[in-house]
Amino acid sequence: MGQGYNTIAFDAAKCNGCGKCMLACTQAKTGTDDTPRSRIQVMPAGENFELVICRQCGDPKCVSVCPAGALGKDPVDGVVRWDGSKCVACLLCTAGCAYAGIALDTSTGNVVKCDMCAGQPACVPACPTGALRYITTARLYNEVGDWEDLFAPGLAGCQGCNTELLMRHTLRRVGPETILATPPGCVPGMGAVGYNGLAGTKVPVFHPLLTNTAAMLTGIKRQYKRVGREVTALAIAGDGGASDVGFQSLSGAAERGEQILFMVVDNEGYMNTGMQRSSCTPYGAWTSTTPVGLESRGKTQDAKNMPLLMVQHRCAYVATASTAYMEDLYEKLDKAIEASKSGFAYLHVYSPCTTGWRFPSEKNMEVARMAVESNFVMLWEYTPAQGLHLTRSVDDPVPVTEYLKVMGRFRHLATEQVQHIQAKVEENRAFVEQLASRQREKPIPSPPQGNAGPPQASLTPTGGGPASRPWGRSEALRG
Repeated sequence: MGQGYNTIAFDAAKCNGCGKCMLACTQAKTGTDDTPRSRIQVMPAGENFELVICRQCGDPKCVSVCPAGALGKDPVDGVVRWDGSKCVACLLCTAGCAYAGIALDTSTGNVVKCDMCAGQPACVPACPTGALRYITTARLYNEVGDWEDLFAPGLAGCQGCNTELLMRHTLRRVGPETILATPPGCVPGMGAVGYNGLAGTKVPVFHPLLTNTAAMLTGIKRQYKRVGREVTALAIAGDGGASDVGFQSLSGAAERGEQILFMVVDNEGYMNTGMQRSSCTPYGAWTSTTPVGLESRGKTQDAKNMPLLMVQHRCAYVATASTAYMEDLYEKLDKAIEASKSGFAYLHVYSPCTTGWRFPSEKNMEVARMAVESNFVMLWEYTPAQGLHLTRSVDDPVPVTEYLKVMGRFRHLATEQVQHIQAKVEENRAFVEQLASRQREKPIPSPPQGNAGPPQASLTPTGGGPASRPWGRSEALRG
């Protein structure tokens, strides 16, 4: 496997040409305000702007044309570095670079280029609009890229679906000592349980009903504990299987503090069976059961906030995540895995559906990111000991209209419907922030062991007899 490297990303749609990134670079590298000497340049391109910067190419032409060996790509961080002691100032590198990423500094007579500021680029925090971002997810690729993919190849997801991305990343991270439950939905629908007489995973997997996923996983986990084997009991369910008919068993397992990791892949509907609405479908959305016509204008109810309902269960860990922010997702997945060793862990991941939401398949990550940037989706985590806190606060969100207009399922919305959605987004944000601020001021005392609740009678005898033997009800009462 190759090596991944961190990079500076540029969003031209957000750039206003203010030049603050160039000023920050110049000050950091030359100690002056002479922006023409900046190693990053913002150039006008019609009505927008373009970025001129070293791309730290995988196969840098500047390196190959340098006759003195003064340029070389660092295999550790991927930065193309310049060695002034070897440079002969021939400027062939400036001709070899197709992006104008290396140029002559006439003040010094040397070529200059971006060196990523040792992993802390000065230009990124100086950008007031968020047009520049320092992308560090390469560490995930480098860390887990060589790990075994525990889903079989050839799963049949829709084009552009990032549920498959989520499934594969999750099972790689959880590891082979896993029992996987996938109730009816997109996950087994694309072949995760099996197809053509073959298994879809390289770990034990079963296909429960929508109604009993958590209950079946509870029994399996308890049996493994009885025989002394430590496994992760993992469910990957859709929002319908969690928030609707599956909620009773999910709520029961959470209330009991079962040692389960329950991941919900929320694509806001029953997308596998024909794009019907679920209780997690947002207000106004078109689905096959909330059609748009002369009388109907999409779903007439607001979405159920499942993650906040799970907080009320005092689970050992509850978090929201998005496939557009993989670092945040991985950090929360690690915490959920650890929490599931002592109690119930619930991870709610928002995953756009290209088919049901009606947008081009190549726009999946853009839609997922815009949902967070508009506060339509909020990223936070909760534990009984530390309360609730935001993991990605969006203080200057884009208008929710920018998010809605990229999807066909909202194309029919009237002005008053859009206003309702915007008001609900702001209401939800205020509510979550209020919870976070209250728990910062006065944290809620946590249970002694995760969310295990009050002490309970042991399932095994405390004196005499084999420790592995379950006690019946009458024996427990007599004992």
